[in-house]
Amino acid sequence: MAAAIKALNARIRANPVTDYFCSTHFWGPASNFGIPIAAVLDTQKDPDIISGTMTMALIGYSGVFMRYALAVTPKNYLLFGCHIVNFSAQCTQGYRYLNYWNFGGREKALEEKSKQGLQKAEGKVQESVKEVLRQK
Repeated sequence: MAAAIKALNARIRANPVTDYFCSTHFWGPASNFGIPIAAVLDTQKDPDIISGTMTMALIGYSGVFMRYALAVTPKNYLLFGCHIVNFSAQCTQGYRYLNYWNFGGREKALEEKSKQGLQKAEGKVQESVKEVLRQK
């Protein structure tokens, strides 16, 4: 049994494509791509839920591992790509966080919500007035 496993491993390692596919150079970044995918999807959500602390931690994490991906031999461009996407998405989230909490974005959003609420209320009042006038 051990000889069969050894022969299978030798066969996998002999082909450069399967050797790469069965390595941590492929599976590390492939499994790590969940983080940047989630970060990109989060750019469409309300900025009220962004954690500034976590965003800064993920910017630092991606910056470190972008450097690591190019420092190892052989260079791991898949890992680099994963972290540059995450770094970019987290920087976008950081901008959204700062804009919302520090540069007036929250006040603008609240003002917009209150205007929408007033328009709804005004529409209901007008409907009620028309209904009362129809009943007379």
